[in-house]
Amino acid sequence: MKRNVLLSRYTTFRIGGPAEYFFEVKDKKELTSAVKFAKEKGLPFFILGGGSNLLVSDKGFKGAVIKIENCKLKTENYKVVADAGISLNKLVDMSTKKGLSGLEWAAGIPGTLGGATFGNAGAFGKSMKDIVEMVEAFDIEKDKFINLKNKKCKFGYKESIFKRNKNLVIISIGLKLKKGNIKNIKKRIKENLVYKKEEQPLKYSSAGSVFKNPKGKSAWEMIEKCGLRGKQAGRAKISDKHANFIVNLGKAKAKDVKKLINLAKQRVKKKFKINLEEEIQLL
Repeated sequence: MKRNVLLSRYTTFRIGGPAEYFFEVKDKKELTSAVKFAKEKGLPFFILGGGSNLLVSDKGFKGAVIKIENCKLKTENYKVVADAGISLNKLVDMSTKKGLSGLEWAAGIPGTLGGATFGNAGAFGKSMKDIVEMVEAFDIEKDKFINLKNKKCKFGYKESIFKRNKNLVIISIGLKLKKGNIKNIKKRIKENLVYKKEEQPLKYSSAGSVFKNPKGKSAWEMIEKCGLRGKQAGRAKISDKHANFIVNLGKAKAKDVKKLINLAKQRVKKKFKINLEEEIQLL
């Protein structure tokens, strides 16, 4: 356990104040100990993965932040069982070397496998829902580990049961991939990475897409049509390259990002009569 750890170090936005208590857990025992500590102290707690889809308050978090750092991985035929703390890019590299197809869309997405499963991350028409077979989670209320098959995970667009029920903490994930041609897998990954580089503001710190796309609509198109491309608040800016990204130009504050989030929601509501919903988590 550490005290008053700056969370800006642990988010891709590079924004956020200190966590009152901070744990890095590498296995089930450490996870249950950290949760027990928080419960006994009556503290709110937050489970942190790669911090890639997260905006942390400038004031930080008065409670316990539990960072998932377990990184074990094993493969058998086309099945992969990986710990929640493993980086998504490491998993993509491993599957490519073994000629396993199904994760090409995830290349270049920052964050962990646990975080990707939590938010049903996706790109290029694919998502975690397509490859997750089983999730092992710690049920905080029942104080035990449980296994959930794909259907029980209740995956939806950027959604899962884990996002809706914070008492379930993902600890490991079983994936089912397909046999593929290594050359073809590498080709698709390269194409996807080139597209991302051309379309997304990758040279700046950000949390990825800020808003979910409303059904049949594009969040970035609506924000752009509201004239907000390039709009700045402090050192935070709605990207010139992709209007659904808010970027940190350096030393941006969470309050500046929040100002731009609220502005985009207000303008889109006024012009299109649509309520934008955040894809990123606010802590």
